[in-house]
Amino acid sequence: MTATTHILVTGGAGFIGSHYVRTLLGPDGPDDVSVTVLDKLTYAGNPANLDPVRGHAGFRFVQGDICDRDLVAQLVAGHDQIVHFAAESHVDRSIQGAAEFVITNVLGTQTLLDAALRRPGGPAHFLHVSTDEVYGSLAEGSWPETDPLKPNSPYAASKASSDLLALSYHRTFGLDVRVTRCSNNYGHHHFPEKVIPLFVTNLLDGLRVPLYGEGLNVRDWLHIDDHVQGLELVRTGGRAGEVYNIGGGTELSNKELTQLLLDLAGATWDSVEHVPDRLGHDLRYSVDCTKITTELGYRPRKDFAEGLAETFTWYRENRSWWEPLKERAAL
Repeated sequence: MTATTHILVTGGAGFIGSHYVRTLLGPDGPDDVSVTVLDKLTYAGNPANLDPVRGHAGFRFVQGDICDRDLVAQLVAGHDQIVHFAAESHVDRSIQGAAEFVITNVLGTQTLLDAALRRPGGPAHFLHVSTDEVYGSLAEGSWPETDPLKPNSPYAASKASSDLLALSYHRTFGLDVRVTRCSNNYGHHHFPEKVIPLFVTNLLDGLRVPLYGEGLNVRDWLHIDDHVQGLELVRTGGRAGEVYNIGGGTELSNKELTQLLLDLAGATWDSVEHVPDRLGHDLRYSVDCTKITTELGYRPRKDFAEGLAETFTWYRENRSWWEPLKERAAL
């Protein structure tokens, strides 16, 4: 009989973390895992995201802060692995005020790493989920994992700091740390401040959508199904001390993305409002996924047009999920 792996998932009530948990504890997930979610339930953490797994025997939820050393140490003591999603993640919010990003993304990560290292019975394995934004911006080509980090926003700088901290715990203490850096995620249950859910929900309500500048900034889009696939490959088969890029393989300018969303909504460019560009707005992100493809067999499976249409349909059919979030944000 296979022993159960006890996984602590931080930020598991958020967009990507909750999908990871739903996938692990869903009908096609592994049979040998149990999951405890630790989430502070800030504005972006939604308990409803975890409703599909609340009845699962291997699920537990704890509301708390990753900076709470006593709570973190207590929880880590009963888990074999940590999958660390919890982060402040919206660039615009980090420009308005960076302090919370440093506290959560840097100090919170360090608190978890210390607990993992000092876990009674032996250190816990640590999967640190990061972002391609730590690399900065590039005009052509794609970043391999060996490229230097050149973050341009306070958010990206805080994530780059947490990446380096995590890797230092491997090099200094031998802690089994694996880092992933993903491109822009999309899919259902995405908090409606990010571009795709913001544009979709605005269009569904007959409102205009705010496009930064001329919409020439380019992003690589990764469906959450493919991101979770990559994370599981790294968790179960990745090498300690290594970084793995996870991309979706679909590069679009924001203008091209806007056109696709207008088409899905049956709207025209009259629904678009050009707004002043974001401060320090990175022009283009693109990750080289050769490493995870070669070592672990990763391939993005979700066709972007299909995934975007499914996402649009989900928001159209789940107003009860996102309308209260937008109403609260407007207060």
